[in-house]
Amino acid sequence: MRRIDALRVLAEHTAELPVVVTCAASSRELAAVADRPNHLYLLDSMGLAGSVATGIALGLAETPVSKVVVIEGDGSLLMNPNVLPTGGFLRPDKVVMVLLDNAVYGATANLPTYAEDIDLGLLAEACGWSVHRASEPEELIAAFALALELPGPVLVHVHIEAGNASDVPKLLEDPVVIGRRFQDWLRARVPAPADGITAADGVTTPAEVLL
Repeated sequence: MRRIDALRVLAEHTAELPVVVTCAASSRELAAVADRPNHLYLLDSMGLAGSVATGIALGLAETPVSKVVVIEGDGSLLMNPNVLPTGGFLRPDKVVMVLLDNAVYGATANLPTYAEDIDLGLLAEACGWSVHRASEPEELIAAFALALELPGPVLVHVHIEAGNASDVPKLLEDPVVIGRRFQDWLRARVPAPADGITAADGVTTPAEVLL
């Protein structure tokens, strides 16, 4: 399964969920498949997708938003593996990470990552994540559906082929515009004021900080 095939599967099942996407080819290919306001593309922010998604999930803990999906790559996760023990410690109930693992850095001529020899799924399990695996579209559909039903943090470890999809345009949108679009989409789905607290109370809730 290629990355873009996995992204097509995920796009079909995340139209109503916030999706945080790692940089480079993952963002470009998902935007080519379906560019939606619920997609937060982290351009030039390699390694931060899991951290951003964890923060969003914690902020949305008492809201109707059911899950926060983060699409990560093995190279990016290896830049910030601390997101795994952090998730295991904080236990954000709404986090579902989909790890698209091709064991290479796709932006640098497919140089191998440590994932060639290190099982990142086992690393997540050791940190307290529920881990499910897939390597074919049908397996991904089943594993992702299960992940959406389980308490987080959940990791779906997807083994994909190396290589980027051809003829995918660059994603040149201003990151500020992307962030504002995502924020507006999320605000429309979160009741305000959150937790029954009004601005007059002088207290800011996590959801209000996020929005």
